[in-house]
Amino acid sequence: MTEPRRLFDCLEFHLERKPLDDMLAGKESGQWKKYSTASVKETVDKLSAGLLSLGISCGDMTAEGRDKVAILCKNRPEWVMLDMAVQQIGAILVPVYPTISVHELEFVLSDSQVKLVFVNDEDLFLKVLSLKEKVKSIQDIFTFEHVAHGRHWKEVLALSTPQLIDQVKPIAGKIKYEDLATIIYTSGTTGTPKGVMLSHRNIVSNVLACIPCFPPGEELRSLSFLPLNHIFERMVTYLYLFRGTSIYYAESLDTIGDNLKEVKPNMFTTVPRLLEKVYDKIMQKGNELTGIKRKLFFWAHGLAEKFEINKNQGMWYNMKLGIANKIIFSKWREGLGNNIKCIVTGGAAAQVRLIRIFTAARIPIMEGYGLTETSPVISVNRYQESGRRFGTVGPLIDDVQVKIAEDGEILCKGPNVMMGYYKRPDLTAQDITDGWYHTGDIGTLSPDNFLKITDRKKELFKTSGGKYVAPLAIENKLKESPFIEQVMLIGAERKFVSALIVPSFPSLLDWARKNNIMETNSEALIRLPKVNEFYKELVESFNKFFNPVEQVKKFELLPNEWSVNTGEMTPKLSLKRKVVMEKYRDIIERIYQ
Repeated sequence: MTEPRRLFDCLEFHLERKPLDDMLAGKESGQWKKYSTASVKETVDKLSAGLLSLGISCGDMTAEGRDKVAILCKNRPEWVMLDMAVQQIGAILVPVYPTISVHELEFVLSDSQVKLVFVNDEDLFLKVLSLKEKVKSIQDIFTFEHVAHGRHWKEVLALSTPQLIDQVKPIAGKIKYEDLATIIYTSGTTGTPKGVMLSHRNIVSNVLACIPCFPPGEELRSLSFLPLNHIFERMVTYLYLFRGTSIYYAESLDTIGDNLKEVKPNMFTTVPRLLEKVYDKIMQKGNELTGIKRKLFFWAHGLAEKFEINKNQGMWYNMKLGIANKIIFSKWREGLGNNIKCIVTGGAAAQVRLIRIFTAARIPIMEGYGLTETSPVISVNRYQESGRRFGTVGPLIDDVQVKIAEDGEILCKGPNVMMGYYKRPDLTAQDITDGWYHTGDIGTLSPDNFLKITDRKKELFKTSGGKYVAPLAIENKLKESPFIEQVMLIGAERKFVSALIVPSFPSLLDWARKNNIMETNSEALIRLPKVNEFYKELVESFNKFFNPVEQVKKFELLPNEWSVNTGEMTPKLSLKRKVVMEKYRDIIERIYQ
C-alpha cells in the first residue's frame, strides 16, 4: 500500500507493516482488554457489514445524500471501530458531546437527519430516546453498555454475513481522498451549532504533516482521555494509528492519575485547564512538606521558573537543574507513569510559566494551535527542542499557509481547511475567502514561521474610553497565582477593567489557617474583609505587568468553580463569556455602580 489516502487505511497500512497486539485497549470489569490490529480490522469489517444490513449506505455520495450515524459516547475502543466501520461504507459519522443539552442535541440530530445513534450507557440512551418522536429520521439506538430495553451494539455485529463482508471492500474502494469523512458540530460559545464538513484529505493531510512533529520510535503507548468527538483527539488518534502507537483509553477524567501509573504512556494530549490542575496538585503536595524537604522542593521550583529553552545557562545552572531533576522532578515524572516523552496541549492558551516549569522538569509540553475548521492543526511546537519556543504555538506545519490580516486576524490556507459548513453555504462564504479561512484569532508570525496567538478577535473589547483590551493574556497572567483558579475580565463599553475571580480554595484555606481564620465555608470566606484585602494586594502585584488601561481596578470573588455542568465552560473547557456575563449580571452591575 502506498501513501494513506483515507483515515480507515490505517488498518491495512499496519497489517502490511507491523501489526500491534494492543492497537487499542480499554478497561472492562477492572482489567485492561487489548485489541490487536487484526482483531480491530475484523470487528470493523463485521460492523460495516452489519450497518449495510440495517440499510446504512453511501447513497448518491453527496453530503446530504449519504446516511448519517451519530455517536454520543465516552472514549473507548468501540468508538474508533465504529468510526472506521461507518467511513468504509461511505456513510458519515456525526460525533456529539455526551454533555450536550437536549435542545442542542435535537438540533444536531435533525439537521444531519441521523438514522442510527450509538450511545455509551443508560443515561445517554434515555437522552436520545426522549427525542425519538421529534426526530423522525432516527431508526434505532444502540448501546455499548448493556441497557434495559436498549439494543446492544453487538447485535449489529451479529447481522454481518460473509456475503455482506464481501460487499464492504468494493464500496471502500470507491471512497476518494477528497470525499467527506465526518461532520462535526461545533458548540462554540455562541448561537446554533454549525456542522463542519471534514474530508479524508483534510484530516489525513493533517495527520501526515504532524507525524514528524512527534517523538520518533516504535512500540510507543499513548493514553487517551480528551473527548474523541472533538477533532483534536480524533486527528491525534489517527496519527497514533498510522505511526503504530498503541492507544489506551482512560476510564474517566477522575481516574487519569491511576491510569497513567498503570499504562505508563509515552505521550498524551490535554487541554491547559487539566495541565493547571496537575500543577496545582503538585504545588499542594509541595506546600504540605516541612523542613529540608520543603526547602528543596521550592529551590527546585525556583530553578525551573528560570529555565530557558534553546539556551545554555551555564555549567553551574545546568548542574543545579540536574540535581533538582534527580531528587525532586523525578517524583513528578513518576506521577505521570515515568515514561513521558511529551504532552501535547491545545484547545486554549496555556500559561507560559507552566510550560517552562514542566519542560525544565523533563516533561516537554508541545503547545499547538488549530480549529475544528482546520482539521485542526495549523502550528505546533515540535518534539525536537529547536522547534520549540516558549510563548508561541510553534512553527507552521507543512503544507499550511498563514497570513496576518490588516486587523491582526490569523488567516489559514491549506489542504486542512474544511469543505464548508453543512447546509450553510452562507456561513462558509463568510468564513472562507479565496481559500483563506478566517480563524477569528489575533496573532503574529515570526520571520522563521513561529506563530503567536495574542487574543480572540471576538473577545477583544473596547473600554468606554475607546481603548482596546485583549483579556486572554491578562487572565493567563493572573492565573499564575496559586490563589486564583479562574478569572474573567470585564470592561466592554465600561470606564475601567474589572474581573470576576474564582479563588483556588485549597490554597486559600491553607492561607486562612495560617492567618488564624477558621472559616471553611467558601461563601462566607470570600466575604471576609481580610480575604478581600489579601486579593486586592494580589491583584495590585499583577497590575504592574499591564498598561494602565489594562489594569484591574475592581474585582469580585465568586464561591463556585465554573464548569461544563454548570454551563460556564464549553466541553473542551473554554470559557463561555456570554453565559458568565448573563449569570453574574447583578454582581457586574454592582462593580460599576
